[in-house]
Formats: sequence, structure tokens, C-alpha cells
Amino acid sequence: MNKTMKHTRNTKTLLFMSFLLIAVLVISSCDTEETQTVATFKELVMADEFDTDGAPNSAIWNYDIGDGTANGLPAGWGNGELQYYTDRSDNVTVQNGLLIITAKQESFGNSNYTSARLLTKGKFEQTYGRFEARIRLPNGKGLWPAFWLLGDDSNGTEIWPQIGEIDIMEYVGDEPSTVFGTVHGPGYSGGESISKSYKLDNDRFDNGFHIFGVEWGPDYINWYVDDVLYNQLTPEDVPGEWVFNRGPFYIILNVAVGGALPGSPNEETVFPQTMLVDYVRVYKQ
Repeated sequence: MNKTMKHTRNTKTLLFMSFLLIAVLVISSCDTEETQTVATFKELVMADEFDTDGAPNSAIWNYDIGDGTANGLPAGWGNGELQYYTDRSDNVTVQNGLLIITAKQESFGNSNYTSARLLTKGKFEQTYGRFEARIRLPNGKGLWPAFWLLGDDSNGTEIWPQIGEIDIMEYVGDEPSTVFGTVHGPGYSGGESISKSYKLDNDRFDNGFHIFGVEWGPDYINWYVDDVLYNQLTPEDVPGEWVFNRGPFYIILNVAVGGALPGSPNEETVFPQTMLVDYVRVYKQ
């Protein structure tokens, strides 16, 4: 779908049809022993269509800058990552209707890689709703793009994982057909997080755009790829406190390089690599 088509389609009609399709897919796409909750979030409350070339919309997006130490974390953002996040146009820009986040191999700020991490903290935060983005992913060993939600830390008075984290889409670049959705909270964070993957049949996520989303309501979170419901979690599914009814979460988009999860790039990893974002949209009921 090109950008012109996106602007001419009837969004309300398409959304209605999508939710009809979800109702059909609930049984076939999820484990039969799960009781699925499917909400209808119809009211669009935030959208960035990335229609204006240049820097991302400053009314919506902030940036994390550096190697993590400025955020009170060890170098590597607490995960041993190798990139230095910047707000330079080399690493993040809007062109031709797309947000482009570029990971580069270069010496910068005591790191050998640069990339970007955008967040809506303090500008757009919401409790519950449908959060979705249409994204084309990069590929290559050592790349770790993500689209995720993080609970507000109340100006530093609360810490992760107590604030909660909902990973709408994570992906490691050397497994180009698979994405996964995850939650982190007290008692189930880091390597003990609760996660489930979704795999494409005979295709790859770097070949084209796909819609990644969650529908989040009181006491449940549903994960979708292209409106296929592939997982649901409820308080009974986590071995600790359910912290996802506590208050608003904000959005993060980033491409990490290296770290404990994806491992480091190897000689076959080609740079630069880009994550292309067609839109980000948030709905409420």
C-alpha cells in the first residue's frame, strides 16, 4: 500500500472490517484453552502519519540520547548494547511519508554504532487502548528493533520493572520471519519475562510493511500482527503483580545494536540498516 492509498482509504470502514476479521480469527489464531477478550477501540486519539519531511514532530516525540549512562543505567542501556542514540538526521528523519530510524557503523561518543530511540514520554501517554504501527523491519545479526510501551516512572519515584513494560513488537535481525510480544513486571522481567512469538509462513518482516499492535484493557493484553490475534495475557498468566492497570504508558520506537538478546553484529551484518515506520496510531474505546 503506498502513502496515497493510505490517505484515500475509508479508515472507519477498514477498521470495522478488521475487527470483524479478528472475531473470526480468535479461535483459529490462539490456543484453544485460552478465553479471549477482544475489544473494539474505535476512537482515534493520536496519530502520526509522518507526512512532513524533516525532524519528527516535536509535539509528539522526544529522544533518548547517549549510551544509557545519562539515564542512570550502565553503558549499553542495561543490556550491554553497542549503539549511541542520537537525534541527528543521519539516524532519525522523516522523508516521503516515512519515519526512518537508521543504525550506522561509525565511531561516535565512545561507541562504534549509532542509532535512534524516540519516545512520547510527557507528550502522549495513555492507559488502555489499541496501539499500532505499520513498520518495515531491517535485517542482520545484532539488530534489535522494537515498538513498545513503558509505564511512567512518576518523575523517578518508581523504577523498572515495577512501572511495567509492554513490548508490542520485538525482533532480532537474524530471525527475519519471527517477531515476539512480551511483558515485564515485578517477578517476571529480563530473562524471566513473559513472551510469545509469531512467525510468518514463507515470508520475512524485512520484505515489506506489517501492522503490529496491542489491544490493552483492564486485566488483559492482546497482541496482533496484521490483525491476527496471536496471544493474550491476563493477571493469572504472570508470576507476580499485574502492573498494567496502574496508569498511563508512553510509546518507544528504537533500533538497538548488540546486547545480551540479539548478540553482536558479525561480518555478514550490513550497515547502514533502517527501520521504516509508515504510521503510529492510538485508539481508545
